[in-house]
Amino acid sequence: MSAITDFFSLLDSVLGGAAYFPIALLGIGLLFTIYLGFPQIRFFKHAWSVLFGRHTDNSDPGDTSHFQALSTALSGTVGTGNIGGVAFAIFLGGPAALFWMWATALLGMTTKFVEVSISHKYRKQDDEGFMAGGPMYYMEYGLGMKWLAVFFAIATVVSSFGSGNMPQANNMASGIETSFGVASWISGAVFAGLMGFVIIGGVKRIAAVSATLVPTMGVLYTVGALAVIFSNIDNVLPALSSVFAYAFTGSAAAGGFLGASFAYAFNRGVNRGLYSNEAGQGSAPIAHAAAKTKEPVAEGMVAILEPFIDTLIICTLTGLVILSSGVWQEKYPTSFSQTDTEIVAGQYSDQDPLHVAQLSAHLDLVAPPNDPVRAFSGTIRVVAGIPDLANVTVLHNRSVAEQVQISKDGRPYSGLVAIEEGGLVDSSLQMDGLSLLHSVPLTAKAFEQSFLGESGGLLVTIGLTLFAFSTAIAWSYYGDRAVTYLLGTSWVLPYRCFYVFGFFAATIVDTSLIWLISAVTVALMTLPNLVGMFLMRVEVKQMTQEYWAKLKASEQG
Repeated sequence: MSAITDFFSLLDSVLGGAAYFPIALLGIGLLFTIYLGFPQIRFFKHAWSVLFGRHTDNSDPGDTSHFQALSTALSGTVGTGNIGGVAFAIFLGGPAALFWMWATALLGMTTKFVEVSISHKYRKQDDEGFMAGGPMYYMEYGLGMKWLAVFFAIATVVSSFGSGNMPQANNMASGIETSFGVASWISGAVFAGLMGFVIIGGVKRIAAVSATLVPTMGVLYTVGALAVIFSNIDNVLPALSSVFAYAFTGSAAAGGFLGASFAYAFNRGVNRGLYSNEAGQGSAPIAHAAAKTKEPVAEGMVAILEPFIDTLIICTLTGLVILSSGVWQEKYPTSFSQTDTEIVAGQYSDQDPLHVAQLSAHLDLVAPPNDPVRAFSGTIRVVAGIPDLANVTVLHNRSVAEQVQISKDGRPYSGLVAIEEGGLVDSSLQMDGLSLLHSVPLTAKAFEQSFLGESGGLLVTIGLTLFAFSTAIAWSYYGDRAVTYLLGTSWVLPYRCFYVFGFFAATIVDTSLIWLISAVTVALMTLPNLVGMFLMRVEVKQMTQEYWAKLKASEQG
């Protein structure tokens, strides 16, 4: 497991985790925002009228309505990224990360408009009569770069597991187990069966289920979030102030939170923002390709609304819940995962400003060359589960762990424990104690800080289940359209079966590794799509101008 984690960490460091990635992502959004004259503002009102069918003929070619296409695309984005992803971003980068999620969403509205419009123009009908579209089609038929199209399609198939399937299943199952005590494999098996029933029905059944689930879960989650926000209303303005105050400086240390540099908050805020709304990733164009319309730009208008709903509304609610409740800087009892744990030599305290600065730098994107914090190798004596930490410090979830205990087979362990490069040599040993929380457990804890009490945590679990299930359904469609492009429709059924199996298997895999895999697969789709969008910029502008000319002519006529 350690070797696998190291491999994906290396990939992430040169892809989504690299300094150039958020710059490229925001850069393409900024470029098109200026080049097209701020479409996210100019087209915003018109997008709503298109969504509700004012400019569409139901006899137009396609398989779904604008609303169903938007719902399917939102199903793919409104998922664990909104519940666990926001919490993960704040856990990593503090309040400043939320600012960069907003920036990603605002520019992402333009990015979505561009990628959906150009992909919709080059959509094709498969041999079963259904629409097939996405960036791979504009890459081949618009740019004449089939090699890039094939790379993107392969990345989409892989990402359907790494982004849309595995994180959803893992977070959903862990949430149900925590709240209701149902074993992960049991809930995984049940929902895998339900998923098989839905996705075998194809795009029309997927769209119908999405159009029902998305509004329901959106209302349910919003009501719960507002309950927490109003319960902590005195903390809302300070929370918002901290988001803006630290946006360009990095988040300061607070409580158990060791702080985050500007580079870290920026990188992780943009990265999680992308994971949340998928602007630039190239996934949404696949869903929108099925919409009934003769005007590709009209569907691009509808896509503008996705980052607005997904990030600027739902993710903001989650962020305010976490920040106003204060749970993001508090330590809670938790079981330590090996991938989030490091034992370092020497005694460090989060009450000592010098130690906090050293640990924060050690945990940054790149540790300083003169980093005084060193991973420990040696042995630790443990008596009745209590380790002797006189000469070492346990770091878990980017915080100094407290009240650490070690057990084996559910019982307190006694004896010598071997440590190599900061990690336990014996993987059968389990460490527990107090540390910061991240992902879904952090959001669930925040939802409990209101008059809802423990019911707030249950609400998160229910919302997570609906979010995760709908996201996994949408991504199965993205994957099968990519498979159709690569191999033809005959391979779709085997893909769907493997997808359902992968959903079940992911319920018992380490959470941190899942998030790492998702970050890598997101980047593998995004980078070729950003290149393709840039190369199509002139055609996108021409399409937009022609659409408005037609619209004005029809209104005058």
